[in-house]
This record gives sequence, C-alpha cells and structure tokens, in this order.
Amino acid sequence: MKHSSTEGLTPSGDKEDGFQNKKHMKKYVIILAGGRGKRMGTEQPKQFLELGGLPLLMHTFHAFSTVDNTFEFILVLPSDFIDHWKKLCKIHAFNIPHQLVESGPKRFHSVKSGLRPVPENALVAIHDGVRPFVSAQIIENCFSLAARKGCAVPVVPLSGSVREISGSLSKSFDRNKLRLVQTPQVFLSSNIKRAYQQPYNESFTDDATVLENAGSQIHLVEGNPENMKITHPADLVHARVLLSEGLL
Repeated sequence: MKHSSTEGLTPSGDKEDGFQNKKHMKKYVIILAGGRGKRMGTEQPKQFLELGGLPLLMHTFHAFSTVDNTFEFILVLPSDFIDHWKKLCKIHAFNIPHQLVESGPKRFHSVKSGLRPVPENALVAIHDGVRPFVSAQIIENCFSLAARKGCAVPVVPLSGSVREISGSLSKSFDRNKLRLVQTPQVFLSSNIKRAYQQPYNESFTDDATVLENAGSQIHLVEGNPENMKITHPADLVHARVLLSEGLL
C-alpha cells in the first residue's frame, strides 16, 4: 500500500507525460444517491429533501454543470426511487442530461455499477449526492490534478482535538497528521475501473481506499470546509444557513 501525497489548492507544473492529452479527455461525474436517509429521520430520503425550493440532489448537479457544460452525468439511485426522481425532474423542469443506474447493496457496489458506462480513456469524478456545497475551485482542481497524477482526493484539516482509542484507554493524537476526506474524488477511469474489480472489503470506506488497496498512490488536494455531507437534521439546518449566505 502506498502513501498519499498532498498538493495545494492550485496544482502547478504540467510536466507529466501526456498531461496535455489528458486535459482533453471526456469527463464524467458519477453522483451517488443510494442512501435511504435513516439518520435524517424523515419519510423522504435526504437526497430529495428541499433546500431553497429544490431537492438537494439538483443543487449537487448544478454545482458541477456550472463549472463545465461538457460533463457527462451518471446518477446512481435505488431502483424504487427512480420513478420518484423522474417525477421531481418534471415538477422542477430539471433538464441536465444524465444517465440513471441502479445502486447496489453497499456504496462499493453502487460505484461499481456507476463506473460500467464510463469508457476506459476518461476522467471520472465520484461525488456524494448530498454534498451540494462543493466549490467550483475544488471541482476544477480535482480534475486538473487527476489529469496530471491519476487521481485527486479533496481533504480538509480537523479543527478539534482528537484522541486515539485503544481498548478502555485513550491518548492524545496530533490532529495535524489527520485530514477529513471529501468528494468529488477524481480518477483516470481505467485505473479506478480496474481497482473496482477487487472483491468487496469492509475497509473500503471511499474510492481512494479502493484504489490504494489496488496499489496506487493517493494524491490529495485542499477541499473546502463548506463541502459538508448532509446526513443528520443538524446538517440540514447548517445547509439552510449556508444557502442564506449565498453559497448555492
């Protein structure tokens, strides 16, 4: 298993072989919306909850479509949510073209399904559908770094103190050595498709761990703190505050 490397907000030095060609690859965005929102405590799955008059999921689409109108979108949904999503698209006159793919039992299987329509020679972003506040800068930086290095994973530093647990004991741990991982995680499609041929393992918490377990190095880029994953009721309250501040 290889270590991660970290790059700043603005990747520089386009010296890698083939970088100019990779910049012109087709770009795909897989949006994962396979969750059922149990932790949100609402009847409607969290990806369909309204924020500023639109379902969260539509805000997420807009975050990407305003950056690059050539993105090709793949939406991964549970089969029993597909009709509901189509109705929402009609209600809100949502017209961003996208392909629908059925989700699997775990995130791993959902991503694997979403990757099937993606060709080998492309760049592909994998993003949580309930992260509508990802910035244009992060999207651009992730695609740029992935074109140069093969992958890009946005991360943010921890703000609070942390402790390492060992049985009934704990000890302080240097938070400067830790980062919180976000999405979109962007990859050369051939690399990530090959990595997802591995058998499922419970240690696969995100796409970076899948690629890393296949022997590739992970390259990090600075994320944006507002790029939260809306999971709990308090997150939705926070999201409404961010919306009031004009971040959507």
